[in-house]
Amino acid sequence: MSGRQKALLGLLAAVLVALFVVAVGAGSDDRGDPGARHGFVDRLGALGGERSSVDPATVSAECADEAGRLEFSGSCVVRVADPGGLRTLVLRSAARFTVVAPAPGDADLTIRDEVEPTADGTGAVAKIAVDQATEVGLVCPGLGGCVVVVATS
Repeated sequence: MSGRQKALLGLLAAVLVALFVVAVGAGSDDRGDPGARHGFVDRLGALGGERSSVDPATVSAECADEAGRLEFSGSCVVRVADPGGLRTLVLRSAARFTVVAPAPGDADLTIRDEVEPTADGTGAVAKIAVDQATEVGLVCPGLGGCVVVVATS
């Protein structure tokens, strides 16, 4: 190994050690917030763009009393027509409800989620990835009824 290569190798080692020291020193001692998102991740998401949502006109159900408005007690099966690509089915309600949906793609997996209203009063929101014609189950807890709206965002 030549003297120039040894010098470059030594310089590289010094830079790696310096980066390690800066990384360790820049860390914080708090535990963090698992629900928080890092600003860098948000910027990367903005570069990739948002997935478009499912058109409410392509959603049907026996519990639909208007286009995009589902009113039921107990349970309701929502049928989504083939969206022609990966889309997001957005369901909104003032009260909590449960969603049972198949995972997109060829995965043999069913997702179940109990959607709760947020603390800021904006209601409960479920976002389900849909890439083909599918059925999504909705369950209304308790004895009362639920109103769920198929939204565009």
